[in-house]
Amino acid sequence: MTVGDEGQAPERKGGERKKLLLRLDPAVHEALARWAADELRSTNAQIEFLLRRALADAGRMPRAAGRIRRPGRPPKEDLDP
Repeated sequence: MTVGDEGQAPERKGGERKKLLLRLDPAVHEALARWAADELRSTNAQIEFLLRRALADAGRMPRAAGRIRRPGRPPKEDLDP
């Protein structure tokens, strides 16, 4: 499974999103996929969410890292051109 291979990667201020080959224990993958589904995220988005949270908790989140939009419909101000 390649992280970020779920269709077209959105453009970011920092350029294209990076792809990463990730090998997981099948039981860990299954648990992660269930957790992602419970939170209405893709497995890829769940992995990125957890990594970002871990980076922030450790005080290692780079300032240049973009903000991840919450699941669901975007706020109205994001929809206006």
